[in-house]
Amino acid sequence: MQRIDPAVLAYSPDGTPYAPAYDDVYHGRAGGVAQARAVFLAGNDLPQRWRGRPSFVVLETGFGLGLNFLATWEAWRADPARPQRLHFVSLEKHPFRAQDLARLHAAWPELASLAAQLRAQWPPLVPGPQRLHFELGAVTLTLFFGDAPTLLPQLPLRADALYLDGFAPARNAALWSPEFLAAAAGKLRSGASVATWCAAGAVRRALQAAGFTVARRPGHAGKREMLTGIYGAAAPDRAPDRAPDRAPGLPRHALILGAGLAGTAMAQRLAERGWSSTVIDQAPHVAAGASGNLAGAFRPLFSRDDNRLARLSRAAYCYALPRWRELQHHGLKMETCGVLQLALDESELARWHTLLADFPADYLQPAVVGYRVPQGGWLDPASLCCAQLGACGEAVQLRLDTRVETLRRDGEAWLALDAQGCEIARAPQVILANAHDAARLAPALPLRSVRGQLSYLPAAALPEFHEVRAREGYVIPAFDDCCVAGASYDFGDDDPAPSVVAHEQNLRRAAAIFPGWQAQLDPRALTGRVAFRAMTPDRLPIAGALPGPHAGAPGALAHWPRQEGLHALTGYGSRGIVWCALLAELLACQMTGEPLPLEQDLVDAVDPARFAARARKQAQSRA
Repeated sequence: MQRIDPAVLAYSPDGTPYAPAYDDVYHGRAGGVAQARAVFLAGNDLPQRWRGRPSFVVLETGFGLGLNFLATWEAWRADPARPQRLHFVSLEKHPFRAQDLARLHAAWPELASLAAQLRAQWPPLVPGPQRLHFELGAVTLTLFFGDAPTLLPQLPLRADALYLDGFAPARNAALWSPEFLAAAAGKLRSGASVATWCAAGAVRRALQAAGFTVARRPGHAGKREMLTGIYGAAAPDRAPDRAPDRAPGLPRHALILGAGLAGTAMAQRLAERGWSSTVIDQAPHVAAGASGNLAGAFRPLFSRDDNRLARLSRAAYCYALPRWRELQHHGLKMETCGVLQLALDESELARWHTLLADFPADYLQPAVVGYRVPQGGWLDPASLCCAQLGACGEAVQLRLDTRVETLRRDGEAWLALDAQGCEIARAPQVILANAHDAARLAPALPLRSVRGQLSYLPAAALPEFHEVRAREGYVIPAFDDCCVAGASYDFGDDDPAPSVVAHEQNLRRAAAIFPGWQAQLDPRALTGRVAFRAMTPDRLPIAGALPGPHAGAPGALAHWPRQEGLHALTGYGSRGIVWCALLAELLACQMTGEPLPLEQDLVDAVDPARFAARARKQAQSRA
C-alpha cells in the first residue's frame, strides 16, 4: 500500500502557505482564492461555459488547500444558470489534516461556510478515492489520494475543464511532464478547456503536443503570463461532446428487484439524481433476507498486499460513514462504538502492527491484542433499508409480496412479468439487486447461496464490553438486553431454521473473543436468525451492466457488449452493509455517464462481465 504522508502546515516569511518538501508556496502572494478565480475559473471561461448544461466535470491535478474547489463551488452557487450537477475530481499526494485546513481556511472568511462543510466531511488520509457530496448531491467532490502520475490513468471520467495546478515544474516535474499532460488530455472531452498559472515554454509545448490549442494570457497579480487552451479539434460552432446517455430521451425511471441493502441504496442514489424507481420484492416486507438481521458490524478490511478486496473495502467504508450520518435523520439505528479486531496469534499481531504504521489513527489503531477501528461499530440493517427508502421521498414506489418470474425486452423498455406472463411493471432500466435470486433471472451470474446464522445471547451472560469485538466471528455490544454473535458460514446447507450446531459454533467463537470466559449457555435454548448470503467465486461483489454475447477476442471489459438497460448489484456476501452505498453510487454513475467513484481496475474487479471474459480467455488458451 502506498502510504499517505500528510502535508506539513508551514508558512513562508511573508505568511503564504508553504510546502517544505517541495520548497514552494501553495499560491501567490495575492492570495489563493483570488488566484483560483482569476486563473482557473476565468481561465476556463467559467461560469459561462457550464451554463445550461445538465452536468459539468472539472479535473484538477493538485487539491492543496482546496481553494480552487471552494471558489468553483461558490461560483456554482451564485450562478442561476448553473448546471444541475457539478463534479470536481482532484488528485493529491499530500493532503492536509482537517485541523490544519481549519487554520488555513481562516484566512478567507468569505468562504467560511463552504470550507466548514468541506472539513465536516473530510475523510481519513488513506490512499485511493474519497467521494463527498454537498448541496443535496448536486455538488460532488471526488478526491484521489496518492501519486498523481500513477492514479491519473486509472480515473474513469471525461472532464469538461482541466485545472493544471501544483508546485512549479522545477519543484515537481512529474506533474508537468509531456507524459502526464498527455494522460490528462486523455481524460477530457473534445472541446474541454484548460488553464494554468504556469507559462513555461516546455509546458506550453507539451500541451500542444497533447492536442491542445494553447494561448497566452496576462498572468494574475503581477505574473507576466498564464496559459489557457482548448482540447481537440472541436470547431467554435460545434458543441463539445457529451458522455453517452444509456437511454437518451427515455424516462429516468428504473425497476429495482430487491428491497434489501443493495436495492434500497440504489433507489436512494438514483433519487438524488432526480430518477424515480419501482422497488419490487417477493417478500411481504422490506429487508426480508440477510438485510433483516437484528444487527451487523461494519469495519474496513486491510491486507499485507493491499489487494482489491482491501482497497474496495476501504473506499466503501469511507464513503458510507458520512452517508449513514445523514440517514440517521431518516431513522437509521447505528452506533460508532468502535471495533476491536483480535489477532489469532502473536505472529499475526506482529504482522498487523507493522502494517498499521501506514494508516492514520482516525482510521486504524494498534491495540495490545490486535487493532481498533475507532469509527467502526454496528447498525440495524433493516433500519438502513428503511432510511434509504425514506430519503427517496416520493421518488420511489414500493411493490412488496410480488414475485418477478421473468424479464423481457420490449422495444426500449424492460417488462417484469409474473408467473402468468402478466406485466407487473416496466422501465427502460432494470437493476437485479435481489441477492442470489438474481441468478434465476440472469443465469450467467455465478452466484452461490451460503447460509449464515446469528445467535442472540443474553447480555447478562457475557462480560461487560462497549465496542464490537471480532476474531473469527464477532459479538455486538448489548442493546435491548441482547448481544448478537455470529456468524456461521454453512456451505451446502439450505435449512432456514436456526440449528443447535451453528449456535454451538457461535458460542465457541464468542468464547475465543473473551479469554477466560466460559459460556454457561445452553445452545438448545438460544434464539437467532438464519439468512442466506449471495457469494461469487472470487469473493468480490457484482456491480454493473450485464454482459451480452461477445463474438471476438476478450479485449478490455469496457469494450464488452452489454444488455442494454439491464444491471446487477449482488454478490455482497457478508459485507453488504459496508459495500451497499458505494456500489450503488458506482452503478448510478455508470447509468448517468458521471465520473465513477473508483479507480478503473476496481471498476473492472466488480464488473459482471469479468466472469465471461475469464471464461473466454481460458477457452482460448486451451484451444
